[in-house]
Amino acid sequence: MKFSICFEAQMVDTSPESEQRTFYEAVEQTEYAEKMGFDAVWAVEHHALTQYSHMSSPETFLAFVAARTERMRIGHGVICLPPAMNHPVKVAERVATLDILSRGRVNFGIGKGGTQQEAGTFGYDLNELQPMIDESMYLIPKIMVEEEIEHNGKYIQIPRRPIHPKPYQKPHPPMFMACTREESLRNAGSRGLGGMVLGFSTPEDTAKLNAIYREAFAARDPAKQVGYFPNEYLAVGCPTIISDDREKALRIGLRGQRFFAQAIHYWYGGGPKPDVADASSEEHVKAVKKAEELTVAYLHEAKIPVTAAATDMYNVDHAYGTPQDAIRYLERLEAAGADEALMLMQMGTVPHDAIMETLKHMGETVIPYFREKEKRAKVA
Repeated sequence: MKFSICFEAQMVDTSPESEQRTFYEAVEQTEYAEKMGFDAVWAVEHHALTQYSHMSSPETFLAFVAARTERMRIGHGVICLPPAMNHPVKVAERVATLDILSRGRVNFGIGKGGTQQEAGTFGYDLNELQPMIDESMYLIPKIMVEEEIEHNGKYIQIPRRPIHPKPYQKPHPPMFMACTREESLRNAGSRGLGGMVLGFSTPEDTAKLNAIYREAFAARDPAKQVGYFPNEYLAVGCPTIISDDREKALRIGLRGQRFFAQAIHYWYGGGPKPDVADASSEEHVKAVKKAEELTVAYLHEAKIPVTAAATDMYNVDHAYGTPQDAIRYLERLEAAGADEALMLMQMGTVPHDAIMETLKHMGETVIPYFREKEKRAKVA
């Protein structure tokens, strides 16, 4: 299994000084993660979601960390594809340029963005975006490969033009799709894309999602392939805080998750602004469960089905604890079918030193355990 660090640029204090510090710390964390043996760094894309995510220009952040690293994969997780957000020509140009400058380290994830707040910022109705996303995702790989492109689609029109540059990886970087529901995993698998399960799923839920994805991938129609080659790969969200002091790790991790869940509920479900109060791990669990109850009540009132995807952010079974606790959790995630653990540490209230401590434990204990395990499996 591979290990990566994922950034939302989430923060409690939204002052310019705090924003700047969050990005500077993310760069430092990425550099240290590479030294500790991490395989990749990913950055999301969100717009107009105060506190929840200030990562509105992931291409800039990723270009900067690509220059500060040598080995890690550089992951867009994901680029939002509505044309007014990111026109397919610009996406192809930016991804190819980043791939060249990083000497072939780019992972190219695609999605649509999750809220009407974001869609409306660019003049869209969230419920009408999927056909635009579909048109764009099939078009972008062609732009990266073909010498000239001409396209006359329903949502995108491009006169015949040569588009430059072409990516370092041939024919183009591996492609992934953001997945939060069973339907989106089937969609990713049936189109030959890697899946990125972004969220707080349990290993047991991951096993079910993995089965759905692998079945769809195996049964895919080659004519529906997005891009020029299939990419069977499942990367799964894994909230992680590690310390020699289990209670400390639980308290920090659960407080961060509480902030994350409340921030989502604020923008997705009209809930109150996040509560940043510190408390014991037990009190944080109660607060998270209370937030889950409010979300379920909102979904019932709005006559929206209550699914695992809608409530997984309130699951508190994660890699919070000692290095051995993290190993046990990650073994469950690996057994569930995850090819990569997308490790979410930068959750609103989590301090920089706690993330650096987590990275240290990952590099000194957790990752070496799994690397040794892989060596033994190869010998056997």
